[in-house]
Amino acid sequence: MSFPILQSYLTRLSGATGSASSIWLDHEGRAQGRFFNCTMSSAFQPILSVATGDVVAYEGLARSVSAQDRGLSLWKLLDHAASDDESIELDRLCRMLHAINFFRQVDSAPNPAAALYLNVHDRLLSAVSSNHGHAFRRILDALALPLARVVLQLPLATPQQGWLLNYVSDNYRRNGFRFAVNVERASDALAVLDRLRPDVFKLDARVLHATDERDAVLALLHRTREAGVDVVFKRIETDATLPALRALATAAGVQLLGQGYLLGEPTARLAAPAPQTLAA
Repeated sequence: MSFPILQSYLTRLSGATGSASSIWLDHEGRAQGRFFNCTMSSAFQPILSVATGDVVAYEGLARSVSAQDRGLSLWKLLDHAASDDESIELDRLCRMLHAINFFRQVDSAPNPAAALYLNVHDRLLSAVSSNHGHAFRRILDALALPLARVVLQLPLATPQQGWLLNYVSDNYRRNGFRFAVNVERASDALAVLDRLRPDVFKLDARVLHATDERDAVLALLHRTREAGVDVVFKRIETDATLPALRALATAAGVQLLGQGYLLGEPTARLAAPAPQTLAA
């Protein structure tokens, strides 16, 4: 393993149990945790190059523990039952679990240099009082894990939350993190590109089927190419989407990234892409 301090930490965790520790290892070596009496772990969905099908990153997702990697989303189960403070606790537990479960196996992944994308829940934008990202950076520093390979994903925000995104993104940048911004429309991304200066934009692939968005999408891709900003199209679920994305990438002269169940399901292991994604 390339991360000896993490390996030492995992060795100490191997003797822990769920009743004695907030984080422990199961019989397969996966880190697990508990929140509201739910046992949880990590699943990772690949993010691929649309042009080549190569894995460039994985998004970490919190799942309840179950057989065959079919656990439910913890946020969907628990978010409405949790207070703001409990949501912060859950978010930090998820990030730590994902970091441990990602970097402990990344050397054997299809791309050992892949990045880790982690969600920032929308309730945390206003619930954290100051210095977003500082607590998580301390965890990564303590385990000697590379901040440069972690991308924090900011949620969709309303126009009224623009000042909040400015504040949060600036804090993440000051703490050494790259960050992605989720947007609903390409025009929304154009409106915040210069103000937020994100490293990544994430758009729903269904925007490709909206004829009134095509010009805005092309304009966005030209701008992000000039600014060195990556674009990930998420929720790729139909066979028609990949050819459309490849045609768009050719028209704009850019490399696009894709994510969705057509390309790969979330699994505990850092899996290779689905075979059909490699076909042009």
